[in-house]
Amino acid sequence: MKFALNLLWFLFGGGIFAAALWILAGGLLALTVVGLPFAVAAFRIAGFTAFPFGRRLVDAELMGETVVPGTGVANVLWIILAGIWLAIAHVLAGLACLTSIVGIPFGLAHFKLAGICFAPLGKRTVSSEVAEALQRAQADRIVRGD
Repeated sequence: MKFALNLLWFLFGGGIFAAALWILAGGLLALTVVGLPFAVAAFRIAGFTAFPFGRRLVDAELMGETVVPGTGVANVLWIILAGIWLAIAHVLAGLACLTSIVGIPFGLAHFKLAGICFAPLGKRTVSSEVAEALQRAQADRIVRGD
């Protein structure tokens, strides 16, 4: 089912265009030294954007990676440079997809991607099952007080 949804998304739901926008944003940001970390994040999200069904983005910290200091500030800078424009594109595409019953899952995917546009740095793509396991493990640590 995930394969079918991803294929339909890529071909008809706007996945190919959404991924192209993320690649374009990453390419433009890669032109500067300051933009390189943003470009890496944009390229990572482009892969997720092309095939989002059955996968989720999680914080790199949940994966056991150390958080790079300043990621929050960098995400604010990202919003100004590219995030707001990508979010607007995803919202408009999502609204267009919602005009038909068949497009509802694709519209919801675009809305999910619009939210990602505001904090893509420090995220990793994992399967939905792994994301759930990571969230359960984090909840267990919080309950135990670790």
